[in-house]
Amino acid sequence: QSKSDRKTKDNSNPQTKAKIATTQTPPKLTIDKTEEASLRNCFPWTVYYLRNLEYRPQAVICRGQLRSNPEKAYQTVRENIEGKFGDRFLVVFQNSFQGKPFFALVPNPRGKNDQTQISQESQKPVLLALGLLLITLFTTTLVGAREIVGISEDAIQSNPNLLIQGLPYGVALILILGLHEFGHYITAHIYKIRTTLPYFIPVPFFLGTFGAFIRMQSPVPNRKSLFDVSIAGPIAGLVVTIPLLIWGLSHSNIVPLSEESGILSIDSLNPTFSFLLAVLSKLALGTELTYNKGIDLHPIAVAGYVGLVVTAYNLMPIGQLDGGHIVHAMFGQRTGMVIGQISRFLLLLLAFINQEFLFLAIFLFLMPLADEPALNDVSELDNKRDFLGLLMLGLLVMILLPAPNMVIQWLNF
Repeated sequence: QSKSDRKTKDNSNPQTKAKIATTQTPPKLTIDKTEEASLRNCFPWTVYYLRNLEYRPQAVICRGQLRSNPEKAYQTVRENIEGKFGDRFLVVFQNSFQGKPFFALVPNPRGKNDQTQISQESQKPVLLALGLLLITLFTTTLVGAREIVGISEDAIQSNPNLLIQGLPYGVALILILGLHEFGHYITAHIYKIRTTLPYFIPVPFFLGTFGAFIRMQSPVPNRKSLFDVSIAGPIAGLVVTIPLLIWGLSHSNIVPLSEESGILSIDSLNPTFSFLLAVLSKLALGTELTYNKGIDLHPIAVAGYVGLVVTAYNLMPIGQLDGGHIVHAMFGQRTGMVIGQISRFLLLLLAFINQEFLFLAIFLFLMPLADEPALNDVSELDNKRDFLGLLMLGLLVMILLPAPNMVIQWLNF
């Protein structure tokens, strides 16, 4: 998606303009004097007192004073503009860096006249999504049989039926990742946000997949919908991840703890590196699990463990990740970027304690802090959503931080 011009005279939010549109090049913006007069009439002085218009290459910036509830102001102005100009513009409502709300009119590259093309495009990806799903099921099953169950490649080649032993891992992982993405997909469609189907990324090594993703094809209406779409994925994933992980742990073997045990040591995992994992492991395995014991994970437990790690990664409050969208929706885009920067440094500090987090810390430093603004990026969330957002960020902390000694003693490790 295109970046907006950062060299603005008044330091207004650089995420405005065509960035909220689509990856297509926006049409040239033209407004004549008659249209300008019509545009000014779209701003009732009791709702938003318009002072001046600023013409930019790909946007018209409308500055003034907000005199009513932000949600009412946006709805009124947007309806007036759509009544005068149809679907010619996307109406954006954001805060400047000085905290003053302003409107921006961005050319809409995909209006109602483009519905035929959208319908044709929506028919194409179904077979692609289904094909990637089946390939990913095969690659995860292959990795499950070869890397987790421990069947050699020669044995698999001589007897392909042995691949069936990798199915528990493959199916469980597909279920976890798929529900995560369908949580986003279904919630987006509730808010009438166009998206692609979930696409899996198959690889014949490592976990058998690099995950799955969906791509939004239309702007997010407001921070409420941004929050709901973003948080739906982790919640949907956790609904199946936690039960599968507990069941898998209860069917895992307790083994002597290896000196080289790390976060990827699925044959001798020390669960105390994660507060939440330590609690779930003790819940599933009981008194048999002590401080000098590790866990040889059952294939279902491996899938659940991967699901927990993927959830933690996605909840990082940085940029385009689910957590980045969540803090943006809760605190606004500018504050969300500050939280993202602080989070990157905190994770880097954690990497000095546990060097296995170093790659993730470096990777997150390469990720942009800014995400896409909503069309109405001014209206704030209600208290229930703020509480739920804080709860999910607290869950992230419980996954990332090691279990304190007091908790380890309480759990009788």
